[in-house]
Amino acid sequence: MSCRAVLSIGGNQGDPLALLRGVVAAAAGDGILRGFSSVYATPPWGGVDQDDFLNAVLVVDHPGSPRDVLEWGFARERAAGRTRAVRWGPRTLDVDVVSAEEDGATVTSGDDSLTLPHPRAAERAFVLVPWMEIEPTARLNGLALSAHLDALDPAEVAGVRRTTGSLAPEGWVG
Repeated sequence: MSCRAVLSIGGNQGDPLALLRGVVAAAAGDGILRGFSSVYATPPWGGVDQDDFLNAVLVVDHPGSPRDVLEWGFARERAAGRTRAVRWGPRTLDVDVVSAEEDGATVTSGDDSLTLPHPRAAERAFVLVPWMEIEPTARLNGLALSAHLDALDPAEVAGVRRTTGSLAPEGWVG
């Protein structure tokens, strides 16, 4: 079994760029990294007053299941000191599994702990913009990413700003 997954990573506490780099470096070190986006600064989503986030998307090929990918992401969050005190609140690191395929077939799941595709990914420019950067022909819920972006408030899409920060692990050749 093999699981190809799209992960959304982000944070706005501590040193978010270093924490995002840590996720990408861990994926590279584990041999599962297939690609990653630029880093984007984005306004917080969900109505909690807080600093802007840094966000990115990466694609991994994991030898396990989507649940194994989720657990891999939770391990990165724990290592970053992630707490879950306020829904949509500030955090050191958030790693979400946005979509997954097992052996080439799209995985759908309504499980409370792992809903696939991610139930709000189509509403979040901070997921769609970086994902479209690295996979411009990708689809989510049967629609092109560009169609989802076109359905969003243009101000929200414009609020996703590419930064000069790089996530490339040392020696990365993508």
